[in-house]
Amino acid sequence: MKYLVSVFAALALTLSAFAQDAQSAAAEAAAALSQAEEVPAVETPKPKYWTNTVQTNINFGQTYLSQWAAGGYNTVTLAGNIDASANYAKDKMIWNNRLQLDYGTLYSADKPIYQKNKDRIYFESKWGYETPIQHLSYSANFDFKTQFGDNFKYGTPVSDGTTEPTKQDWLDARTIQSGLFSPAYINLGLGLLWTPKPWFSLNVAPLTGGVVIVSDEALRDKYGMEATAWSDEAKTTATAWKSSRFEFGAQLKADASWVINDNFTYTTQLALFYNYLTPKVEPRITWDNKVFWKLAKYFALTVSTNLIYDPLVKVKDTDNDEVADAKGVQFKEYLEFGFTYTLTHKR
Repeated sequence: MKYLVSVFAALALTLSAFAQDAQSAAAEAAAALSQAEEVPAVETPKPKYWTNTVQTNINFGQTYLSQWAAGGYNTVTLAGNIDASANYAKDKMIWNNRLQLDYGTLYSADKPIYQKNKDRIYFESKWGYETPIQHLSYSANFDFKTQFGDNFKYGTPVSDGTTEPTKQDWLDARTIQSGLFSPAYINLGLGLLWTPKPWFSLNVAPLTGGVVIVSDEALRDKYGMEATAWSDEAKTTATAWKSSRFEFGAQLKADASWVINDNFTYTTQLALFYNYLTPKVEPRITWDNKVFWKLAKYFALTVSTNLIYDPLVKVKDTDNDEVADAKGVQFKEYLEFGFTYTLTHKR
């Protein structure tokens, strides 16, 4: 009996010592855990669906002549450009927006007035949703084009030969050529967008509705507005020109953009519009090109061209200013060097 009591006593002492060791180990582990540094949780980055880019250019030019035998005039030119884009892409949907603003002035010593040599507002919005066919999407394309203000053609003022024409004489001799919403082109097309390459896209919109607006009555005949006869209360006949023209047809628009490197890019857009309502009239064609060459961190060389063929717009013959053709090719080219800054943001 005494032997069993001794065994149980020894076992109790052993269990007590083991319990004290286990309690001590647990306390040490708890202390170690409390002193350990907390590891921050790794957050999953949020997906970025928008990419925004704003490119600005300011260009300045100047010519000064003093007793120059070959002749010429002192000139000053100042022009600015903003090219902004906001593009959205998520799953099978894309939505690309681009706004181009151009404005420039010219001052020449032979005319005591500032002349506008560059003026353009162009906004385009393209929406697309992928179809089961690779590189093909359902699309909607909206574009708007006009300019900021009036543009004039300056004739030679009448002078008596004894005094130089005044500024007011030059202003009286000018004739308006275009203005804000004179004209303005608004189009919305539904169709398909084909993007076989990241740098090329072709939009075919067989259902395209458009409006051509000419707010200035003096310019409506030039831009193809129709005239209607009406009579007032005195029954005298006059002519009223419609300020807008509705168009419904098909539009084809091709876009390409080559990024040679971070400093050299070339973009081009060719658009053709055929009006179902005037089937015998040729399509309207516009072709825009832009070469951007960044020569230094904040300086760049830009070459841009705009070509328009509109069979409804009357243009002057370049060889005979008195002859107005029923149609003709309009072409404009700019070569500019100046300050540039680009801001890119993703969110």
